[in-house]
Amino acid sequence: MTATRDAGRVSHRAPEPTAFKQWASLSGRSLGSMARSGSLVVAVVAPAVYTVGFYLPLRLVMQFQGLDYAQFLMPIICLQAMAFTAISAAQRAAIEGQSGMTTRLQTMPVTPWVPLLSRATANLVHASLSLIAALVYGSLIGFRFQAGLDDAVIFMLFALLVGAALTTGGDAIGSLSRSPEATSQALTLPQLILGMLSSGFVPETGFPEWIRPFVRNQPISLFSKAMRDMAEGGVNSATLWPAIAWAVGLIVVLVPLAVWASTRRS
Repeated sequence: MTATRDAGRVSHRAPEPTAFKQWASLSGRSLGSMARSGSLVVAVVAPAVYTVGFYLPLRLVMQFQGLDYAQFLMPIICLQAMAFTAISAAQRAAIEGQSGMTTRLQTMPVTPWVPLLSRATANLVHASLSLIAALVYGSLIGFRFQAGLDDAVIFMLFALLVGAALTTGGDAIGSLSRSPEATSQALTLPQLILGMLSSGFVPETGFPEWIRPFVRNQPISLFSKAMRDMAEGGVNSATLWPAIAWAVGLIVVLVPLAVWASTRRS
């Protein structure tokens, strides 16, 4: 009789969580944390601060030089929004490390690359919101996609590609330092230096001759110039391919670093 009962028993083991379910759960957790902390609101507000802060003081000066400053400025505003997303990404990774969440996930049956991918998903949402907000504010000051819809889509995809590169680097720095304060300082200074010493805010001719080679060839200038061509006259291969090479090169270098930083055991 006992043998019969044992044979008739049905096993009710809990199903093993798949990598997809783990990713969906951790992505939802990250997005919920961003919503509660106000990060998504800041993602929408920050581009307005950049737009007003740079457009109003320089608009008249650039008009005297014959520039439509709204068209000229918009690419760097979008790039600034991506850079701010990278700082937020670094802070999120650092907070997870500081709180012990990273270590806890490493001791659980979680696929090693899932925490990094879930943070990347949250970063993509943050970057997309910030980019859309930047374009809305740009339209208010007179920015237009003059080259058509196809080039507008390429403009946005390229901005998100740059955002992916920057947020990957930010995540790696945050995972390594595990200090939100240190990550902000480590990322803010390079962002300011490269942004100010670029042709994103003012034309190259506005710089002293001795520094123009650096201004002309550094990645922020190349990104800005390529995006400016996309918005005005259409995609220009002469400016597009160097910009893509920089963006893809950064991703190739930074993704392995981010994976190692996310999966290493402290």
